[in-house]
Amino acid sequence: MTSDAPTCPDCDQAMRFGGFVLCRREDDGERVCRSLWKCPARHVWWHWADRPDEALETCPVPEMFL
Repeated sequence: MTSDAPTCPDCDQAMRFGGFVLCRREDDGERVCRSLWKCPARHVWWHWADRPDEALETCPVPEMFL
């Protein structure tokens, strides 16, 4: 069985989906959701939900989602 879940760029562990966060994107001013991903080592990453092929970015406020 394969999983579409990404692996953590920091520790290479499988991550689990943590939900969506509504944000305003600076480059176009649009309000768009970010997909939130967490790993067992408590690293928190996200990316724009409408741009799933872009690289994960470190979440700047991980304490809000742990």
